[in-house]
Amino acid sequence: MRNYYRVMLGKGSAHAEACFGEGFIGTDYEIDEDLSGQFHDRWQDFNREFIPKFQKVHPQKTKIGAGLAMAALWTVSRGILVGDIVLCPDGRGSCRVCEVTGDYFYRGGAILQHRRPVRWLDRTIQKSEMSAELRASTFTQGTVVDLNKHRAEIELLLGGAGPVQPPIPGAGEAGIEDTAEFVMEKHLEDFLVENWAQTELGREYEVYSEDGERVGKQYPTDTGPIDILAISKSKKRLLVVELKRGRASDVAVGQILRYMGFVQDELAEEGQDVRGVIIASEEDPKLRRALSVTPAIEFYKYQVSFRLQKA
Repeated sequence: MRNYYRVMLGKGSAHAEACFGEGFIGTDYEIDEDLSGQFHDRWQDFNREFIPKFQKVHPQKTKIGAGLAMAALWTVSRGILVGDIVLCPDGRGSCRVCEVTGDYFYRGGAILQHRRPVRWLDRTIQKSEMSAELRASTFTQGTVVDLNKHRAEIELLLGGAGPVQPPIPGAGEAGIEDTAEFVMEKHLEDFLVENWAQTELGREYEVYSEDGERVGKQYPTDTGPIDILAISKSKKRLLVVELKRGRASDVAVGQILRYMGFVQDELAEEGQDVRGVIIASEEDPKLRRALSVTPAIEFYKYQVSFRLQKA
């Protein structure tokens, strides 16, 4: 089964036209060497080897920023397979679509020197054709995004379907209040990130950023992506945020502990500690019991409401 990705061709799609004309996608990160044969089967192993090399070139970069960069380099060069489909923003509010046709090759001294050959399809997807969820994933920051959760919609768009508006489960049955809550929860992560400074967590923490881009959203780990990775304003603490739509159970504790372990082992600098936060609309008794002996993790409750008021 083919996979679907979004790849940004240079910051702000700066190299998109060159890639469209020459039939490739790629990355750079100033690793000026041919990496053929050096891509491990797992991005985690590649990161362990190349993060120190990257930090020598960019000594100002933290392990977090270096880890994200090297994971993106591995994904574009090795993780994306021949036959996979890639959406690439063109810088004008739409995306060109390509199929990857070959393995990694190196073009030293050129833009995006770590490359993959592609075949550009005769299809440009306008932002207006996408659902709000696909737009958010496609036109977000960062080099590469896994779009597999939008597989059905992308395949419809590539098949010539018009704008896609996924149905709202329960619409017409649950009533306007339940439907509104479902829609708002669906965008909860985006809303939380965009309004972070106005939250209680925003008093002490910032969503992790690199070069002015918030890269702490959906930060990759070896056990899945962290919903939000934040750092204290003092830079002495990293915060793992796990967002649960609806009620959270004690299963969430094991999940966030795995993420915290990854952050502690792979990303934390000397002197930094790691804490966790679970955010949900409700907690069950099992979660409360588990958190009573896990002081490094806190629980926050969110509330979603929708009301009309006559003017």
